[in-house]
Amino acid sequence: MKDLYDVVVIGGGAAGLSGAIALARARRSVLVIDAGHPRNAPAGHVHNYLGREGSPPGEVLAAGRADLEGYGGEVATGTVDRAEAVDGGFRLRVADGRALGARRLLVATGLVDELPDVPGLAQRWGRDVLHCPYCHGYEVRDQAIGVLATGPMTVHQALLFRQLSTDVIVFRHNGPDLSPDEREQLAARGVPVVEDEVVGLEVTDDRLTGVRLRSGDVVPRQALVVAPRFMARADVLVHLGLELEPREVNGHVIGAVVPAEPTGATAVPGVWVAGNVADMNAQVISSAAAGLFVGAQINADLVAEDTRTAVVTYRNSAGEGLVTNAPAATRLGGQPARVITENSAPNGSSTVAIRP
Repeated sequence: MKDLYDVVVIGGGAAGLSGAIALARARRSVLVIDAGHPRNAPAGHVHNYLGREGSPPGEVLAAGRADLEGYGGEVATGTVDRAEAVDGGFRLRVADGRALGARRLLVATGLVDELPDVPGLAQRWGRDVLHCPYCHGYEVRDQAIGVLATGPMTVHQALLFRQLSTDVIVFRHNGPDLSPDEREQLAARGVPVVEDEVVGLEVTDDRLTGVRLRSGDVVPRQALVVAPRFMARADVLVHLGLELEPREVNGHVIGAVVPAEPTGATAVPGVWVAGNVADMNAQVISSAAAGLFVGAQINADLVAEDTRTAVVTYRNSAGEGLVTNAPAATRLGGQPARVITENSAPNGSSTVAIRP
């Protein structure tokens, strides 16, 4: 590990690794620091990822790290517990005491799914407790599916999962009241509503078999759909002065992200974000695409900075008659070349020659 990198990427998921690969291929020195706790670790497989359909999440990340290292990028395990802006970039402190510098930061730390407070829910998360019909819906097709109402997205989720199964029930639990229009939509699609509160899950042989109600009744179900609160992992960004921006639907906060420009640039110059930390809706493939795009933006930003520095150096050198930043072809013997003006014409034009 070096003391200074062009870019340090905090977070080694799909977004962080894709951004790092783009930067490494642009011949930037890049280090990915990853805590090793990916959001999709509980899931058995990645879906909707072209060419990697059904691959285990860990396998996809291992392949990404190998790709990065093949281009000279580095990956380190750890947690960045502090970052501060310094002249020319940033100074980072890793939890194990290491310190290093970076000209730019790409933060791709993802988000945390804050689950409803129902006993047993967290233990089934990513298996038969789900939230996304595109991530996991096909795997529970034609099964008995429950939808736990805790926020404004209940009917939306229920109707999406109704596309996958004819046996879908909404558990009103402690969610907001359903409007007459919403109840009519559910009824038209054959989705009943259970008004009682859910107090636990029934599990047999490590498989969800039912949902237990406050009344003591158990409703047989094979999968339960929930709506987590999607909260960006952004502690390191808070130290830099960035604050999370809440996302609301019908007055209900459904999560919070780090605000950024479409390029991934944040309000702090030199700090960029990609993936779920900035976009709670991004899946693995779209996070990877975002990382690639933001990595390209960072490289362009560095190219612009390098060029500004070169122009200043060039102008200063030109005033002294030396081209110290000239291309290799004009560096005779590896030494700075002197610019000689010869054969001035009456119209003011001249011939420029290079002399050692």
